[in-house]
Amino acid sequence: MSLGPLMVDIAGTALSSADRDVLADPLVGGVILFTRNYESRAQLAALTAEIHSLRAPPLLIAVDHEGGRVQRFRPAFTALPALASIGARYDHEPHHALHLATETGWLMAAELRALGVDFSFAPVLDLYTDSSRVIRERAFHAEPAAVARLAQAFLRGMHGAGMAGVGKHFPGHGSVDADSHHEMPVDPRQLSTIRHRDMQPFRLLVQAGIDALMPAHIVFPAVDALPVGYSRIWLQEILRGELGFQGMVFSDDLSMSGAAIADSPVERAELALAAGCDICLLCNDRRAVERVLGGLSFKPQPLSVVRMMRMHGRAALDDAALQQSERRHAVQAALAALAGTA
Repeated sequence: MSLGPLMVDIAGTALSSADRDVLADPLVGGVILFTRNYESRAQLAALTAEIHSLRAPPLLIAVDHEGGRVQRFRPAFTALPALASIGARYDHEPHHALHLATETGWLMAAELRALGVDFSFAPVLDLYTDSSRVIRERAFHAEPAAVARLAQAFLRGMHGAGMAGVGKHFPGHGSVDADSHHEMPVDPRQLSTIRHRDMQPFRLLVQAGIDALMPAHIVFPAVDALPVGYSRIWLQEILRGELGFQGMVFSDDLSMSGAAIADSPVERAELALAAGCDICLLCNDRRAVERVLGGLSFKPQPLSVVRMMRMHGRAALDDAALQQSERRHAVQAALAALAGTA
């Protein structure tokens, strides 16, 4: 059975019989975990092992664990800094900041891979602006070149720990005030401006070999009337064509208000897949998941299947070895020092 085009969530810290039924559906390709799914390191390892055992090839397991206020697992995990704190260090000590970005990416990935999580939705490639309610300190920096250099270093660390990277939110979410979790952001700028500013980190990370990208739930009316994740112009003509991106495209959560261009979750999934997404996230709405599983007509796309297989985690330190790792202890000390100077 190949992996399907839907990534879903589960209710608790262990799989229920209803969860197992959903995850057995051929339209499902992965699971995204949340804070409610974590109790302890041993519990998480058992949960990911069971999820991976359900199917062959194994379902993908993902989490939002980028640092700062977006870190789903906290007890017994290293507290990761907001990326902007690394960017602030870059202004004064660029070489140190790049090293810190690499080591932070490695530690984030190593702690997750040791417990069976395939990847985190990271790094953030958006630009920092004071006006953005949803991005702000989640971004490395306000300048595109700095974001690109720091994100590439962070990605290098992730790869070193056996984890693929997912850059977000293409072509840039940092320049809008609205939060797409609750409303539809609209960015009136011209494509030339976006190319020159917000898209630069994405262009450079594509060249650096980033594994996957996630589009923003934003409308850029000067380019297309549709939000980016539903737009063939953005995903096919610009991302695949102009930027030459060959990796995987994840939709952002189709349950978000910024994705609500259609009432039916089935139609939302159909529109996202037709635009060029390889897999659609549908979170915190089991009824919508069941509607999509019952109503989506879809044939596996060979290229999408290949891209999904490349997202599986690679060889990693086991948890006992990681806990004793001198590198882990050194990174934790460096992050503690960074927090002390913030």
